[in-house]
This record gives sequence, structure tokens and C-alpha cells, in this order.
Amino acid sequence: MKVAVFRPDDERLVGAVELLEELGVEPVADPMLAVEPTGATPEPADWVVFTSKTGVELADDAGWEPGDARIAVIGSATAEAVRGVGWTVDLVPKEYSSTGLVHEFEDHAAGATVEVARSDHGSPVLLDGLRAAGATVNETVLYRLVRPEGAGESTELAAAGELDGACFTSSLTVEHFLDAAAERGIRDEALAGLNDAVVGCIGHPTRETAEDLGVVVDVVPQTAEFATLAEAVVGELDPLAENP
Repeated sequence: MKVAVFRPDDERLVGAVELLEELGVEPVADPMLAVEPTGATPEPADWVVFTSKTGVELADDAGWEPGDARIAVIGSATAEAVRGVGWTVDLVPKEYSSTGLVHEFEDHAAGATVEVARSDHGSPVLLDGLRAAGATVNETVLYRLVRPEGAGESTELAAAGELDGACFTSSLTVEHFLDAAAERGIRDEALAGLNDAVVGCIGHPTRETAEDLGVVVDVVPQTAEFATLAEAVVGELDPLAENP
């Protein structure tokens, strides 16, 4: 069974492919995101929020140091990246989402300056929530997320009815999948094929985007991590393999 994965073409894609192979399916590696650094670095603040491993790596590569700032992150992979470059993680919400971070940050927000360092596609939920909690918030865009040239092999498989599963790891991967299909003139066919497959979304914001665009979502794992997403999608495929 073929399962598409849309992670950026780096160690994340390599790891995703290896995991899907271990789970007994054939990975379709179709990167829908590429990183374009802006060259910016986080501004001074009481707190600096990183929402991705990529943001941490770019800040470190640029020579940025947190100084006296405390660091909050979303997700275990981001936390590991922060520790990996020698910085201290001060806050990781139990719920790996902007909403989860805002909820756990409420006790620290009043009167604090908060720098949110992330991509150009960050949710306004984080900025609005921190401001509502009493923080002075600045956002720095460390990188832009674009669709790589040539992306879309998975859309052709979906249109032909040959895609069995798909693992969407952000709203943008869903949007870029459908944009790639539209460029090929097969958007309706690819959407129909996708809806015949097992579709997994890494979190509820991604699910909402997918459903708004007409995608039927079958699974959303309790933990917003790729491993649990892949396991959930393959878990849904197992009964189908036994009863074709």
C-alpha cells in the first residue's frame, strides 16, 4: 500500500520514509514544503517562542543567542532542537499547538515582552492569545515556506486511484497538494482519489483546513507528532489490507 508523506526534503523526510517502511507500507515521498530563510533573527525580549525545529536551527546558524531571554517552544522536536544547540527550554505545553502554548503561558504573560520567531505561515491564534493574556508581542519571520518546483507525484497517484494513504503535517501541505493537482489539471480527480484513501492530519488546525477544502479526514492522532500520525494512518489501512 502506498502512503504519501509531504515533509521538507531533509532529515525529516528521510526519517518519515524509514518509519513508513518499518510500518510495512510503501512511502511516496512528495515534499510539499521548502524553506527559504529570510536572514532575520529574533529580537530581544523576556521570552522567545520557537514553533519549529527549523526556526531554532536558522537562529543558531545565524549566531543568535538567547542571553537572558527564557525560551518557550511548541512540540518535543522543537524542544530537542533547542537543547541540542545548548539553550535552555523553559516552557513546553502539554498540547502541542498555539492554543496549548497560550493556555500554559497565561501565568507568565502579564507585562512580559514576547518574541515569536517562526515561519511566514504562523497562525494568528498565538499572537492574539498572548496579547489577550497581557504580553507585548513581536513576530519575526525567520523563514518562508514555499512549494518546491516539481512537487505533485502523489496527486497523480491519487487521481489514478493508486494512493492508499496520506500524512498531512500542516495546513500548508494540504493547500500545496491541491495547488499541485490544480496545476496538472487534475484537482477534482486527485481530491476524489484522496477521499478514497486514508487521510491523516497531524492536528486539528490541519484537519480544519483539509475539511474546508473538501478533504475527508479519517484520523487525527492524540499527539501532534509524525510518528503517531503515521501509525494512525497505517493502523486504519491494516483492516483494509485484510479485507480488500
